[in-house]
Amino acid sequence: MKKISILGNGFAALTAVRKLRQLDTKCEITLIAPKKEFVYMPSLIWIPNGKRQATDLIVPLDNFCAKYNVNFHLAKVTGLKQAGRIIETTDGEVENDGLIIATGGRFIKKLAGIENVITPCEGIDSVIKFRDKVKNMDGGTIAIGFASNPKEKSAMRGGPMFEFLFGLDQQLRNEKRRNKFKLVFFCPAPKPGIRMGERAVEGILSRMKNCNIETHLGYKMKGFEGNKVKTEGGEFSADLILFMPGMTGNKWFNGADLPLSEGGMLKANKHCQVNGLDNVYVAGDSGSFAGPGWMPKQAHMADLQAEAAAKNLLDELQGKPIQATFKPELMCIIDSNNKGVFTLRTEKRQFVLPPLRVFHWAKVIFEKWYIRKLR
Repeated sequence: MKKISILGNGFAALTAVRKLRQLDTKCEITLIAPKKEFVYMPSLIWIPNGKRQATDLIVPLDNFCAKYNVNFHLAKVTGLKQAGRIIETTDGEVENDGLIIATGGRFIKKLAGIENVITPCEGIDSVIKFRDKVKNMDGGTIAIGFASNPKEKSAMRGGPMFEFLFGLDQQLRNEKRRNKFKLVFFCPAPKPGIRMGERAVEGILSRMKNCNIETHLGYKMKGFEGNKVKTEGGEFSADLILFMPGMTGNKWFNGADLPLSEGGMLKANKHCQVNGLDNVYVAGDSGSFAGPGWMPKQAHMADLQAEAAAKNLLDELQGKPIQATFKPELMCIIDSNNKGVFTLRTEKRQFVLPPLRVFHWAKVIFEKWYIRKLR
């Protein structure tokens, strides 16, 4: 019986489990993560307006592990030995015949004064902090922005920040206090969201203008102060700052003798196999994959990579040639609490559909379906 270890508890990790069990009912699967729970991150955007509570988005993994016959090792990964065959954790070592790394990325916290900002995708606690601060404000300036890894432009999370921005605008309007606030969107890129295509950028910037959201674009970040955003193009005051820095790889990558990209991610081929290592694969934000420059870091892409990684790992363990690949595909709904903009980009086509209520409800329905499937 082959022993397969999967590192992580997010979209890529759980999709890899399902795919492995679909293809092989007998292999021994061990899931390693610091918490035995899954957090549905895309719906963090609905916590500030009260449409979601933390408990709505946290899924204990006991039933999931029982359903798919998975061993759960509660620990943090600290390193690898013997080319991935031994995983070092805070609760001992775990041996395996095959490994899928899906531990996500790590936000780069090098800018001066970054302790003064809230980074929402760090988790539920950060979003609750943002929610409570907005609730207690009588007015003022709220700045929302994001940046990328300068050494790996695709290592970023821009989509959620557009959602927090437009969602906050709509929330304040619903609360009849939008006139008391100035919203400012900032980004080092002159065309934020360009990975979605030119039409998407035009639509996003036009919508900001229509919503009376000021912009500060195209200037390299210098840092923050308690109530100030500082860039090479100037600085501006803000009473509250929501900022998503670029992403890099996990800290333990550096001491694990793994091939890293310039941006600190695991270098992988089109089959999601980590370069130069047998029976070691990566899926999701941990990896640096060959593909178009617009290829996103998002849950949908992580799922596609995890399915390819799982199939290829089983084939490799059985001595078969690995052939599965994943399709680069950017698909998202930028939600604003009551409407959503649908964007799709592949290597052959791209289009953007205008804000419609149906896309908001499509996002809600998908969330409920996905969470129910895990519960």
